[in-house]
Amino acid sequence: MTLYLPSRLPNVGTTIFTVMSRLAAEHGAINLSQGFPDFSPSPRLLERVTHHMAAGANQYPPMAGVASLREAIAEKVARLYLANYDPETEVTVTAGATQAIYTAIAACVRPGDEVIVFAPVYDSYVPGIELNGGHAVHAHLRFPEFKPDWDEVRALITPRTRMIIINSPHNPSGSVWSAADMAMLETLVRDTKIVVVSDEVYEHVVFDQQDGGSLRHESVTRYPGLRERSFVVSSFGKTYHVTGWKVAYCLAPRALMGEFRKAHQFIVFTVHHPAQLALADFMREHPEFADTLASFYQAKRDFFRQQLEGSRFVLLPCAGTYFQLATYAAISDEPDTSFVQRLTKQHGVAAIPVSAFNPDGDDQRVIRFCFAKNEATLAAAGERLRAL
Repeated sequence: MTLYLPSRLPNVGTTIFTVMSRLAAEHGAINLSQGFPDFSPSPRLLERVTHHMAAGANQYPPMAGVASLREAIAEKVARLYLANYDPETEVTVTAGATQAIYTAIAACVRPGDEVIVFAPVYDSYVPGIELNGGHAVHAHLRFPEFKPDWDEVRALITPRTRMIIINSPHNPSGSVWSAADMAMLETLVRDTKIVVVSDEVYEHVVFDQQDGGSLRHESVTRYPGLRERSFVVSSFGKTYHVTGWKVAYCLAPRALMGEFRKAHQFIVFTVHHPAQLALADFMREHPEFADTLASFYQAKRDFFRQQLEGSRFVLLPCAGTYFQLATYAAISDEPDTSFVQRLTKQHGVAAIPVSAFNPDGDDQRVIRFCFAKNEATLAAAGERLRAL
């Protein structure tokens, strides 16, 4: 007898990142699809992990994370954003950013609640909402700038709106929200019971100049009216080139964090002990590392864009993250999913179709490349892409 189990996620298949990485491996393609570096982290960071494993840090750490790492996180946030979080009650180390976001949803969203997300939307948000009985409501980032339409957002807020999830710098578009955007969000949620989840995993990867000054990351922690109602998520994997370690963190005011930890302890309980200690050591020894990340990745972005000069791809602006969007209308009129499959199989470069981030599969013939790669990798990919 075959047991029939009604699906909790009937419209969800295997994530597009897994599909495209598998296809790249099968065809020996250059993998510019999934967002991970093809270079190693700092040797010092690796040495610190080995040190702590040898020193005996191989059993459960505290549920909320080791104290030294939570303290280092609080110090970093205070230095960058002038926001004070108590490491004992308002900082929690998580098993990656996806777990942190899911846990915030699980702690807050009840059956029938509405959660506003912005499309193109990262693929883990909506399943997390649905698994907890909520309903995702989609606002749309305007193409091609991928900026929010605040009139639309205002119209979508109802008495059932429990949460708004935001993501800046934005994956997949590389857009960065402005201070004006944050001020608008702060105004819209004032005098409501709406909770905000702010996905800030690319907080250190913001590029370029704007109006004669540096374009900065507008963390919700900078805005008191948002900070008091927000879960803020960031990622050590994205910052320190260790995506496979799956270590991230969440910040929230004490009352919200109390609810977060109730769920956290039963979803994952705790996180890899020696990695936490190593990250704490490295943050204290090299606080400048995160500060230099933007210039490091801007150089890679510029190098990759140079590799596509003379190609028939049209590159969209990229103000942050390590992703570059490109339209391919001059090459083909086929759907983006078909195009990236053919690009992988026939031309040896894997990318992500942006329609996978849209709830209705809206296809604007745009694909996403990851440029967190060595220059040799990017040059080889550029040679193949220019040949189309």
